Amino acid sequence: MSTPKKLVIATRASRLALWQAEHVRDRLKALYPDCDVQLLSMSTKGDRILDRSLSKIGGKGLFIKELEMALLDGRADLAVHSLKDVPYDVPAPFALPVIMERDDSRDAFVSNHYESLAQMPTGAVVGTSSLRRESQLRERYPHLVIHPLRGNLDTRLGKLDAGEFDAIILATAGLKRLGLAERIRSSIEVEDSLPSAGQGALGIEIHQDRTDLASWLAPLACLQSTYRSQAERAVTRVLGGSCQVPLAAYAQLDGDQIWVRALVAEPDASVVYRAELRGPASEADAIGKAVGQDLLAQGAETILAKLSLPAED
Repeated sequence: MSTPKKLVIATRASRLALWQAEHVRDRLKALYPDCDVQLLSMSTKGDRILDRSLSKIGGKGLFIKELEMALLDGRADLAVHSLKDVPYDVPAPFALPVIMERDDSRDAFVSNHYESLAQMPTGAVVGTSSLRRESQLRERYPHLVIHPLRGNLDTRLGKLDAGEFDAIILATAGLKRLGLAERIRSSIEVEDSLPSAGQGALGIEIHQDRTDLASWLAPLACLQSTYRSQAERAVTRVLGGSCQVPLAAYAQLDGDQIWVRALVAEPDASVVYRAELRGPASEADAIGKAVGQDLLAQGAETILAKLSLPAED
């Protein structure tokens, strides 16, 4: 098989996105020492619009559209994404052939004053950008005040340090990747905050016609992470989920078995539907679909119909 001579990776310009792209670059350089691997750093609409919540402006897909344009016009060969930012249906002419080994999927509690959510007093202010996190916080800690928090990782930490929040909730994987693990006061177990589909995993997107590229990238794929992500993304596909809806999906492997848990909630946590199922990991997609259908049968469709409104321009 031939080996690549030059590869260009499209990436968002945030510090975390650049770390992720550099991680893929280094893995490719180790596989193909003679290949010239370059980064194409880009600003996306999701990065530029910070005065409105993602659910109001079109969702997490806004973080990848400009990168996909670079794949279309040939400026880049591949794009590296946080998998949780990738819509559940990757549209033609794109493909997502590689899901890499997954990092810690849990949410992290970050505070300068408290050790955990359970320690926080009535009226304490918690910041999060996620309706998924918000609904689960409201269900378990109704005495806390939840305020929206946008911006990249450094911006969010800066707002915490400036005293705008008593605590913020972030993805554990992102903090660890940037060497900020010391900011984590405690990890939030999945029983208290079920993660979003794909959280902690990196996905690599390419043009679907690039079969040569898919072959070169294949060694970066992780089968276990792929099974887990397939199941989680199958849940969201059945539900048509977006960041407009408090939706969580999380899969764990136990040998050749997979355990899929998911929930759909009202943002104020007045209604929360939960479902779970175990089965062979080789049937990850089907098991994820079954969990999604269970949630619909319970009544989740009512929440989805109410919250999945057209985004603002």
